[in-house]
Amino acid sequence: MSETATLSSKFQISIPKAVRNARKWKPGQEFAFIPKGSGVLLVPVPKIEDLAGTLAGVDVEDYRDRNDRY
Repeated sequence: MSETATLSSKFQISIPKAVRNARKWKPGQEFAFIPKGSGVLLVPVPKIEDLAGTLAGVDVEDYRDRNDRY
């Protein structure tokens, strides 16, 4: 998919419809901009309720904290 957009005079960019549909992005969704080389990664910020259950079954016995770092 090779879509382009133009930065407006108000520094806004409209995400092309093909990209929005392919990624299932919705209006009002929050994004993070991560500098990467000469470009920027655009990453959707997950809602806390979407993360529920993602750590189920994690073994916390061998967890390292800041005290055991050198």
